Amino acid sequence: MGFLKDIKRLTEPYYIVNIILSLSYLISKRVTFVCNILFPGAECELDMRESEILFFLLIVVMIRTRKSGSVTMINYLSSSFVYTKGANLILWFYADARMGIVYGVIFVLLALLLPEPTISGPENIIYFRASGLDEELERNKKVTWLVVFYTAWNPSCVNFAPVYSRLSCEYALENLKFGKVDIGRFPDVARKYRISDSATSKQLPTLILFKEGKEVARRPAIDSKGKVMKFFFSEDNVKAAFDLNNLYNECKSNPLKTPKKKKYITQGDDNGDVSSNHLKDE
Repeated sequence: MGFLKDIKRLTEPYYIVNIILSLSYLISKRVTFVCNILFPGAECELDMRESEILFFLLIVVMIRTRKSGSVTMINYLSSSFVYTKGANLILWFYADARMGIVYGVIFVLLALLLPEPTISGPENIIYFRASGLDEELERNKKVTWLVVFYTAWNPSCVNFAPVYSRLSCEYALENLKFGKVDIGRFPDVARKYRISDSATSKQLPTLILFKEGKEVARRPAIDSKGKVMKFFFSEDNVKAAFDLNNLYNECKSNPLKTPKKKKYITQGDDNGDVSSNHLKDE
């Protein structure tokens, strides 16, 4: 079922266009009639330098998609598009600077006008703005928060989004809540929580557990030397890393106490006149 769902998603414009862009140079060189139009008089074969670039690209894509935690065909494609399009940009400039400029313009425009579609589905998540998280942590310290810090453009964050949505639906309680902060929009939050939002960052996404308003755990963790420790953001790994089953049971057995409502009771004498009012807990 998962494979069929991925095939269906490949029919969306985002994936069709990006697959074409990722294969554009290879097609232009290997398809004879396209090659004759774009490169008249040239050999329709890849030279040594072009083959080296493509081989290097293959290695980079394999390493990066593995690090990003890609486990499905769609995840692999989403993680690889930025690298394949970057390699194609280099190849087009290598062949002809004018074609490289055209490809670069198309690259940028599509990134702005055709973002990756998000997976819609149920979730129980609160989205915070710049100071919203700090205010919420201070407002009620009896609430435990699991918060993901992400950027909209990072493939690992995109891959983790549906996993986090499912976890929020499964474990959210009145005193166990799930939140998200887009540190691409609010870089001050990233600095406060010591999260790098650079293009080469190994901290995207970062998942932090807050108890009594204070951080008690995060993934990926940072060791004593300041090195980011590798973490695979699968559903099972997140459950194990934050002990979500026990955390859920603990929060469920200690619900938030709500103030008791007071009920006014009026008493009257035998003549029907009200003599006094009393407060009684409901």
